[in-house]
Amino acid sequence: MPRVVSFHYTLRDPSGRVLDSSAGGDALTYLEGAGQIIDGLDEQLRDVAAGVKARVQVPAVKAYGERDPGQVHRVKRGMLPIEGNLSVGDQFQTDTDRFAPVVTVAAIEGDDVLLDANHPLAGVDLTFDVEIVSARAASAEELSHGHAHGAGGCGAE
Repeated sequence: MPRVVSFHYTLRDPSGRVLDSSAGGDALTYLEGAGQIIDGLDEQLRDVAAGVKARVQVPAVKAYGERDPGQVHRVKRGMLPIEGNLSVGDQFQTDTDRFAPVVTVAAIEGDDVLLDANHPLAGVDLTFDVEIVSARAASAEELSHGHAHGAGGCGAE
């Protein structure tokens, strides 16, 4: 049966550089198998008991996927929804729709801009240092809603 798991984490890239951490903040809580955390981490935390500290290696394919060259596009600067200066490394949403893809400026060549729609961590093997804070069986309501609920539920009908 899926569980609701809360854990603290520190995320590192292959060079050991810290990319993100929950240290000093709230633990991350998720419903197993609901797609709320990357697949490789979800799979490796299954059945891990509360109180356990572990180092979890997640290959790129089970994290944010491999880089896809088909997600890199050359467009004219005037076609972009961005006013003002644009620099390599800038990120923006391609439309006002909140589900529109986020792209990264990979290069600027005259009036052409090379945009990369791959996730910034695509192609990167990740290392998580985790500490499981709590783990409990998910309720029927959580399973039907597809996410963990706090003490008062989520208010969804």
